[in-house]
Amino acid sequence: MTIMIVQGPHAQASSLSRELLGQLKQLALAAGRTVEVCTCVGLREFVARVRTARPHSTEFMVLAPGTLAQQSRLHPEAGLGDALGALGMPYVEVQDGESLPEQANSFEHGPLATVVVNGDARTSYSIALGIALKRLAA
Repeated sequence: MTIMIVQGPHAQASSLSRELLGQLKQLALAAGRTVEVCTCVGLREFVARVRTARPHSTEFMVLAPGTLAQQSRLHPEAGLGDALGALGMPYVEVQDGESLPEQANSFEHGPLATVVVNGDARTSYSIALGIALKRLAA
């Protein structure tokens, strides 16, 4: 089964590099899981990806909205809150220091955790994947 990473646009230091993705895939594979990545360029695409996730093929999501975090606060009508509320699986958020929410999410079904490691994508994504693998092994 799959762990889906859905990411929005990020500053270069916070993006998911090919090398890092390869390492995450190896870690997941060692635990009997796979990792897929969906890179979204806009808020609508990000929300659509969250809405279309299906529990039969995706067990866990890692959401890394990047610069879309601020857009989602400015445009609640885009429906990210509703999409997260209807998400049928656990998720973890990966945030960089520049796109931190002003306050904790008020969504009914919030993330299991929010990982914030300023400018260190490797650590952020590794922690998020570790949480996902631990949760799925339970």
